[in-house]
Amino acid sequence: MYRFLLTPRWWGINVFAVLAIPFCIFMGSWQLSRFEDRVDTHQQQEDRSAQAKAAAARPLERLLPVDKVTSGRQASARGHYDTGYQLLVPARTLKDKHGEQQGFYVLNLLRTDSGKALPVVRGWLPGDANAKADTAKVPAPPKGEVTVTGALQASENQGTDGVQAGGGLPQGQLGMISAASLVNIVPYEVYDAWITLTDAQAPLHAVPPAAAEGSGLDLKAFQNLGYTGEWFVFAGFVVFMWFRLFRREAEAAKDAALGILPQGDTSGTPGGAAAGSEAAGDGVATGGAATGRAGSGTAAGAGEAEDQGEAVRAGQG
Repeated sequence: MYRFLLTPRWWGINVFAVLAIPFCIFMGSWQLSRFEDRVDTHQQQEDRSAQAKAAAARPLERLLPVDKVTSGRQASARGHYDTGYQLLVPARTLKDKHGEQQGFYVLNLLRTDSGKALPVVRGWLPGDANAKADTAKVPAPPKGEVTVTGALQASENQGTDGVQAGGGLPQGQLGMISAASLVNIVPYEVYDAWITLTDAQAPLHAVPPAAAEGSGLDLKAFQNLGYTGEWFVFAGFVVFMWFRLFRREAEAAKDAALGILPQGDTSGTPGGAAAGSEAAGDGVATGGAATGRAGSGTAAGAGEAEDQGEAVRAGQG
């Protein structure tokens, strides 16, 4: 009854199922491992951030380039602020006890002894960077040589929250904190990093450091978790479809063995053709018998008529 499994069609179905199911399970397990790695990295980043807040600040040069390990570490640099290039970074939100508020960062460039400039986010203010009433509250940066200490951050990119990479901002505003954006604004080299001050000058609010890219539980992490479920669903679907096809084929083979066919379909079996021929022969025999009976009746009627005619002739004689 299961000989259909040896047909070329079923060989193809079986090979596909044998290959597809392990592949789907492997991909689902891989996506799950990606999600678990992100969870572990997020926890490690939180632990490093907590340690960085308690650790002593280190010179900037010793922490560069910025990576997942050095991101968020306390860095110190010495130099003087370039007061001619104070920039506002608009449309940045900050969480406080009242929730999230819209505001802007205040960024100044610190000219270090090495000749390069370090972008320093001195703090955040609520309001609109285009409103004179709000920008008038920004305090002037300290004059002279200063030593700044803050959390080290990697340059922003187009995927960073709050970034306005499209351009079109008014003069004195910056959409993305990065060396690539600043190189077109200032006439000197800029570090490919920036720091956010731990102690902000009033009325500015200190900007908390962001987690290193790829280390947080962001949307990509939960996409990995969603892909995990999808691959496992695909594996279950392959099993379901194989079983459904197998059951339908087995039932059809069983019906054929018992001589059970769909209604009106008898031409496909030898028994159906023989039955049709036999029925046709019965019909011919039945018609011949009826014709014989009709002929007998006709002969009997002719004999009776002849006997009556002889009796009449005898009476006349």
